[in-house]
Amino acid sequence: MIAARYLSLAVPLLAVLAAARVERSPAGRTAALLAFLAAGIGIAALDEVARRTGWYTFTPVRGSYRGMPVDLWIGWAVLWGPLPVLLRRTLPLPVGLGLLLWVDAVAMPALHPLVRLGPDWLVGELVGLLVVALPTQLLGRWCADRRHLAARALLQVGVFTALLLWLVPSLAFEVGDGSWAAVTELPRPALLLLAQVALVLAAPALAAVREFVTYGDGTPYPWDPPVRLVTTGPYAYLANPMQTGAVALVLLTAALTRSSTLVLAAVVAVAFSVAVARPHEEHDLAYRHGGTWRAYRRQVRNWWPRRRPYHVGPAAVLFLDDTCGPCAATWRFVARRHPVGLLVRPATEAEGVLWRAAYTDGDGRSERGVAAVARALGHLHLGWAVVGWILRLPGIGWLAQLVTDAMITPPHPAGPRGGRCPAPSSDSWTAPSPPSVRTASPVCPPVPSPRPPG
Repeated sequence: MIAARYLSLAVPLLAVLAAARVERSPAGRTAALLAFLAAGIGIAALDEVARRTGWYTFTPVRGSYRGMPVDLWIGWAVLWGPLPVLLRRTLPLPVGLGLLLWVDAVAMPALHPLVRLGPDWLVGELVGLLVVALPTQLLGRWCADRRHLAARALLQVGVFTALLLWLVPSLAFEVGDGSWAAVTELPRPALLLLAQVALVLAAPALAAVREFVTYGDGTPYPWDPPVRLVTTGPYAYLANPMQTGAVALVLLTAALTRSSTLVLAAVVAVAFSVAVARPHEEHDLAYRHGGTWRAYRRQVRNWWPRRRPYHVGPAAVLFLDDTCGPCAATWRFVARRHPVGLLVRPATEAEGVLWRAAYTDGDGRSERGVAAVARALGHLHLGWAVVGWILRLPGIGWLAQLVTDAMITPPHPAGPRGGRCPAPSSDSWTAPSPPSVRTASPVCPPVPSPRPPG
């Protein structure tokens, strides 16, 4: 078994070193590293399922993680992750998956008695290829070739979420203290409340990923960064919302699982970010964005958010139908909080007919309906910005728009050629729009905006 363990680790490592000599591009190599991480997490999760289904088990040996030999785990992750990514130019995806199936079909029986196969082990093999190897290969290949931006960012979010909220805690429990039992034994109402707390903590990080994709043309992976400097969304309040959200979620997990080891892991993560990652990142950003980045960093901190958002450049515009009761109420709500870098205008000033509220930022990006109002909330202060980020999450935004259309105000034409809002309460909510007033901004100069109706 000792020889089998050595070969299981040495052969994949030698193969990936040889493949790295073929693939010399930095993008390909860093994508291979990400694929290794994704494969390692996926294989660990697959082993948990295999233990319960009886697909396969491992003979108890020293140097194991939850019963799986670490050397076999690493070698398997190398085969399923970086090796096919480095050889992607000569190894199409279907061929690569077919070769992985063939290698496992030959190697796993040959590793007996280290690997004990159940009667349905081939089912587990196919599940692993479809659920672990395939997404890993798509992620690695898309990152290496800079394709399918939104899809690869979504896969990255899945990998980092599994790493922070499952693998790292599980490792902490193995080497230290804590247990998932403290969470699984909680009553359902408590679990629901905790899920809502976790959603609030995760909202800035998820919104930051969205800003990276839609505005910066990049992803959260440090070696696949945005092309443009992102200072909108959560970055208007905090310079590193992803790291802050990740640490907050790890600390929440540590509190729930009563794990001091996990608290130590969070402290080490912060120390690494401050001492190692931050200098490299700031040097890179200063090199690529120069004075724009330095001006931003003078106003926005790393770990302590601003109360009001940072904003430079042209003001965004929120168009609302001032003949619609709920729209007029929204106008008054926003205007009374003195938005930063935002003008609220009547829908009659928009180009063309609007069927819902519309938001357009200084770079021409637009949103409609609830998403438009959610973007406007980001111009008020941190508390309302978090509400706006939550409202724009997939699923939540769709539900909020559905409720708004059905129960608050249905879509209706408004604008230069639009009609009157069909909401029953329109007459009691509206009034003519008086002359312009100014909205103050701590960063931008005051800009004129019509007074809210009513």
